[in-house]
Amino acid sequence: MSETTATATKWAIDPTHSEVQFKIKHLVISTVTGSFKSFQGTMQSEGDTFENAQVEFELAVDSIDTNQEMRDGHLKGEEFFDAAKFPTIKFESTSFTKKSDDTYTLAGNLTMRDVTKPVTLEAEYGGTAVDFYGNTKAGFEVTGKINRKEFGLTWGGITEAGAIVLGDDVKLIANVQFAKQA
Repeated sequence: MSETTATATKWAIDPTHSEVQFKIKHLVISTVTGSFKSFQGTMQSEGDTFENAQVEFELAVDSIDTNQEMRDGHLKGEEFFDAAKFPTIKFESTSFTKKSDDTYTLAGNLTMRDVTKPVTLEAEYGGTAVDFYGNTKAGFEVTGKINRKEFGLTWGGITEAGAIVLGDDVKLIANVQFAKQA
């Protein structure tokens, strides 16, 4: 009697149907939203389930876009991401655990600048579908929150009136569509 093993399924992010955003408080009264325009990622799952999938993700810091060129330049500079010295932000999963039919907990190591820290994110499975070209796609919305200062993004301004210019917590939102690889 031979033992059967599940076949590994490889997936790659379809960047034309995916987006990576972040939100941070400004002056404690409103939220600024930004995005990264250039990123790539892969997922490897066993069989047709995503339980225990391995996820790797990388984005180009230089592709940051907050819809304000001067602010983008400041964020790419040494006071924030220092894109010249640290051009990428990376995530590598350590676990992908199913919580319910459509929700998972995605844990892993996030590297920003020269700091690597464990983070836990929520992944909501949107479903699987076949596109016009016969490609199988799987969609996820990944959300979470990190403290920017823990990753070396410690710049802080105070207005003349004493208000904090930038919050510490950063909300992460990634809507990603993975394409099944042959």
